[in-house]
Amino acid sequence: MITMNDIIREGNPTLREVAKEVPMPPTDEEKKLGEEMLEFLKNSQDPVKAEELQLRGGVGLAAPQLDISKRLIAVHVPSSDPEDDTPVLSTVMFNPKILSHSVQDACLGEGEGCLSVDREVPGYVVRHARVTVSYYDEAGVKHKRRLKNYEAIVVQHEIDHLNGVMFYDHINEENPFALKEGVLVIE
Repeated sequence: MITMNDIIREGNPTLREVAKEVPMPPTDEEKKLGEEMLEFLKNSQDPVKAEELQLRGGVGLAAPQLDISKRLIAVHVPSSDPEDDTPVLSTVMFNPKILSHSVQDACLGEGEGCLSVDREVPGYVVRHARVTVSYYDEAGVKHKRRLKNYEAIVVQHEIDHLNGVMFYDHINEENPFALKEGVLVIE
């Protein structure tokens, strides 16, 4: 089971490396890693388990954050409807790639955080409002999926980890809360 102790923090060189492609189909070990990453996210969002296991809440996790330089991410975005416990997006993606993106940009109103960053980093992280991604599942089957708004931002954040990019690299250093006209702010 993955815990916060398994997650490396900023400053670790693995977080700045470009991760290696996972040969398809994934090995049993790689499939298990993906399952454990998804389980960590689900546990981190469960108030009882999160407290018991001392987990910080997360919606995405990339293998490089576990000091494993492979192109593998897990994403678990819960429904915003309290009556519906079906997640909006819950998957493990091997070798995810952004195929195309919208002209419109978006950012989260409260900024972004990261399980590998133990400090608040104020500022808007501007990303694409919509993306089309391709990825392989645990059976080695290729998928193509369109994502928008929050889900698109989560997946872009995780794909950045595969390319050695941290979320705060996107923040305007001189004016962290400056936004160009037309940027969608997601609250």
